[in-house]
Amino acid sequence: MSTTEESIQYDDGYGADKVGVGPHPGPWPQDERYDPELLAEGDRRNVVDQYRYWTREAIVADLDTRRHGFHVAVENWGHDFNIGSVVRTANAFLAKEIHIVGRRRWNRRGAMVTDRYQHVRHHPDTESLTAWAAAEDLPIIGIDNLPGAVPLERTELPRRCVLLFGQEGPGLTEEARKHATMVCSIAQFGSTRSINAGAAAAIAMHAWVQRYAEIPSP
Repeated sequence: MSTTEESIQYDDGYGADKVGVGPHPGPWPQDERYDPELLAEGDRRNVVDQYRYWTREAIVADLDTRRHGFHVAVENWGHDFNIGSVVRTANAFLAKEIHIVGRRRWNRRGAMVTDRYQHVRHHPDTESLTAWAAAEDLPIIGIDNLPGAVPLERTELPRRCVLLFGQEGPGLTEEARKHATMVCSIAQFGSTRSINAGAAAAIAMHAWVQRYAEIPSP
């Protein structure tokens, strides 16, 4: 990825006003979490204000102290552009890890570089993911509107689990369905037969958050 393309995926280039902060006015904070280059040049990254001027390593270390108990896995057989959106949402909801199943290379553009702050693990196939999950005692919960699926809205997701998503269009593969502990469907009421894979992932992750996350007071 070129430097120019990477910068576009940060806050620069969206709207007339720059997002983020410019050079730190000083005196500079004496804390190893801060990046001298960012302090000097400004921080336009796609991060919350709490992490302005922090090094990437410091941000990841802080996130690691409070990551949630669910993992996100997504099948990658055809370079689906929705994978980036799933990764970005997984970062927003602070998933424990992200698992790419299938092709190692995936379309990162929609992730807006949020994968830098997540632990991303690759599995060459569904069997490999299943073996890893079994060793970690994590049930795999498929998300897809399939015959026999149970309604997500009426299902209590496990606190520790892997939420598995298929690709846009075909959805979960037959292999993925076979290895899932259960498959949950998302209620729909309109004429379309399916919703966007990235949207489905966001709904499922938020269902977990509603049940288990500590929501701060306003």
